[in-house]
Amino acid sequence: QVHLAESGGGLVQAGGSLRLSCAASGRTISNYVMGWFRQAPGKEREFVAAINWSGTTYYADSIKGRFTVSSSNDKNRVYLQMNSLKPEDTAVYYCSSRGSGTQLRADPKAYDYWGQGTRVTVSS
Repeated sequence: QVHLAESGGGLVQAGGSLRLSCAASGRTISNYVMGWFRQAPGKEREFVAAINWSGTTYYADSIKGRFTVSSSNDKNRVYLQMNSLKPEDTAVYYCSSRGSGTQLRADPKAYDYWGQGTRVTVSS
């Protein structure tokens, strides 16, 4: 059974940084596309970043240049380094995994497994 667990969220001032971590069990992340999404209050879940087995990455325009997705295959973890945070980055951040397929996708419907999320709050 696949289990994804996010950690690293918290409260940070605008301009600050946070590093989110996603620990995977039940599957080897290097074999699948891993994604990060976020959902702000009253809004739909939106794509943030994705990474595949070869280390190829894909980012949403809204965070490009500020966020970096990476993975550690030996630790079976995916990370999201978030720099220059803005109040509009406030959301619950979710780790996800595609069940199959190798394409980096922004559509949350393309992902089959989800963590419970970690809350990020950026104060102005």
